[in-house]
Amino acid sequence: MTLLNPNIKLIGRREYIDLPWLNLNHIEAKVDTGAYTCAIHCESIAVMIENQKQVLCVKLLDANGSDYKFSEFTLKKIKNSFGEMEERYIIKTLIRIGRKKIRTTISLSDRGNMRYPVLIGRRLLKGKFIVDVSQVYTNGIRLNKLMRQKK
Repeated sequence: MTLLNPNIKLIGRREYIDLPWLNLNHIEAKVDTGAYTCAIHCESIAVMIENQKQVLCVKLLDANGSDYKFSEFTLKKIKNSFGEMEERYIIKTLIRIGRKKIRTTISLSDRGNMRYPVLIGRRLLKGKFIVDVSQVYTNGIRLNKLMRQKK
C-alpha cells in the first residue's frame, strides 16, 4: 500500500487555470485522466522565419484574440480523441491550478468544436493531484485539509 503525499491536491473534473507565461487567466479546463498530455485551443498556426530563426506564430483561445510567437517549440505525433495520429506543435509553459504552479508542455490544437479550450492530461496530474469526478472548481484543495474538515 502506498501512503498519499500529504501535500497532494484534490481537483475536480473541471477547474479554472491560469497560464501566467502567456498572460491568460481564469480559463476553464477539462481534467482528463484518459489523455496523456495537455492541449490548448489555437488557430492560425504558422511557422515563419524571423532573424534567420524559425518562429511559431499562433492565435490562442478565441476570447483573447492575441497573437503569440514562440521561438522554442517542437513538432510531435499525438493521438487525438478519435484515436488517430496527428502532428501537433508543442510549447513549454507554466500552468497554475489553485496555488500550485507547474512547468509543463502543452500541445496546440484546434479545439473549436470542443466544449473546453484547455485539456489537462494525466502527465501533469501524476503525483500532484487526485481527481474527484464528482467535484468541479475545487481550486486544488489539499487532501490533508479536506480530511481535517470532514472530522
